[in-house]
Amino acid sequence: MDSDVNYGNNTRPATGKLTRRQWLARVIGGAAALGLNPQLVAGTQDADMLMRRIPKSGETIPAIGLGTARTFDVGDESMAREPLREVLREYHALGGRVIDSSPMYGNAEQVVGDLAADLNIGGRLFYATKVWTSGQRAGIAQMEQSMRRMRTETIDLMQVHNLVDWRVHLKTLREWQEQGRVRYVGITHYLNSAFDDLADIMATEPLDFVQLPYNIANREAERRLLPLAAERGIAVLVNVPFDGGSLFSAVRGKPLPTWASEFDCGSWAQFFLKFILAHPAVTCPIPATRKRKHLIDNMQAGAGRQPNAQQRGRMVEYFASL
Repeated sequence: MDSDVNYGNNTRPATGKLTRRQWLARVIGGAAALGLNPQLVAGTQDADMLMRRIPKSGETIPAIGLGTARTFDVGDESMAREPLREVLREYHALGGRVIDSSPMYGNAEQVVGDLAADLNIGGRLFYATKVWTSGQRAGIAQMEQSMRRMRTETIDLMQVHNLVDWRVHLKTLREWQEQGRVRYVGITHYLNSAFDDLADIMATEPLDFVQLPYNIANREAERRLLPLAAERGIAVLVNVPFDGGSLFSAVRGKPLPTWASEFDCGSWAQFFLKFILAHPAVTCPIPATRKRKHLIDNMQAGAGRQPNAQQRGRMVEYFASL
C-alpha cells in the first residue's frame, strides 16, 4: 500500500531466499504491524508467491513488482536511503524480483543500483527500465547510462517510455536484443489517451512487454489492450495500480467486505492488487512504496487465492457503491 504515484537482472534463481515458514513469519509480523488479521494471513501458508509466465519465453517472474517513481528519487544521504534499503531488502526476501525504473525518475536508477549492490542482490533481480529521449545516439547514450547506474551489463527489460521516438528506439532495441544487451523489449504509457497508439504498435510490432495503467477505477484497458496483449503474447506490467493514491482516498473509513476473505484478502491494498492480478492477461503490477510495512502488505496480494471472474465483478460493484 502506498499513495505514491507509480508509473513501474539476470535470470539466475534467487539464493538465500526465505523458506516458506520464514516468509510466513515475516508477513504475519507485517500484518500485525498494519493492524491486519494474522489468522487470515496464516491461511495463505500453503500457497507460494504467485508466479506469472512471460509469453514470449516461458520464463516466470513473481507477480508483484516494485515501482521506483518518486519513491527512490533521493540523494546520497544515508537517512534518505535507509528506508528504501529496507524496502528493497524485504522485497527480495519475500520473493520479489521485478524492479521498474526510468531515467525520468531522477536518481531512482542510481539508488536501485547502489542499494542492490550493497545488499548483494543485484544479480538476482529483474531490472526493467526505459529509454526516454529523442534520437538514436541520445537513446543509446541514455540506455548505457542506465546500465552504469544500475550496475549491470544486461537489462532484463528495456521499454520505450511514453512512446517517445519509439520507432527509432525499437530498432536499436532489437539490435541490442540480438547482441544480448537487453533480454526483453517493450513500450509504455500512463495515459488512457495513448491507448490507440499503444494498440496500433502492439498489433504490428514484435513486442515482449507493454506497460499501461489499469486499476479497479480505471478499467479502460480491459476493452482492447488486455485482450490484444493476450492475443499477441505480450506480457503486461501495470502502472498506477492505486490510481495515484485516489483509491485509498475513496475507501478511507470504509470497511473491507467480509467476503474478501474468500480470496485471502486482508487489506484494501490487497483488494486493489488482487483485482488486477486476477485478470488473466496481467503479468505484474508495479506498486511503489518507501515504507516497509506497505511493501509487506502489497506482497501479500501475491499469495493465497485470487478472485475468480464472478468475484471480480462483485469487487467492482462494491467499490462503485462506496
